[in-house]
Amino acid sequence: MTIRYLHTMVRVRDLEKSMAFFRLLGLEQTRRWDNETGRFTLVFMAPPDQPECPVELTHNWDGDEGLPSDSRHFGHLAYEVDDIYATCAHLQAHGVTINRPPRDGHMAFVRSPDNISVELLQKGKSLAPAEPWASMANSGHW
Repeated sequence: MTIRYLHTMVRVRDLEKSMAFFRLLGLEQTRRWDNETGRFTLVFMAPPDQPECPVELTHNWDGDEGLPSDSRHFGHLAYEVDDIYATCAHLQAHGVTINRPPRDGHMAFVRSPDNISVELLQKGKSLAPAEPWASMANSGHW
């Protein structure tokens, strides 16, 4: 038996806002399917050098009232970044709250517009502790 990773699917309420968030992380759209009959859109977004590792954003055109307000039923998405401090600064500059700052120079958590938890991990060794991250408190939950 063989198995291979295909994607992680998350439901989103506002497709454009969610796509903009994942673009801030550096992901690009790899595929899109607008299904008129089913009244939904699927957008697959992945890192440029990893098109085989997408997140599938599922948007139901008529809303999705059954979607939990916290969207925590699946866990989180995780991405490795070259410079966790620069990535967090970039996200913060675009209005994204850093829920768990990278105080340790290794790990941070943010949330998408749909409360999807995204873990950011420093590639290689942890960076040396640095401000403003070292003394920044957590915000909300992740």
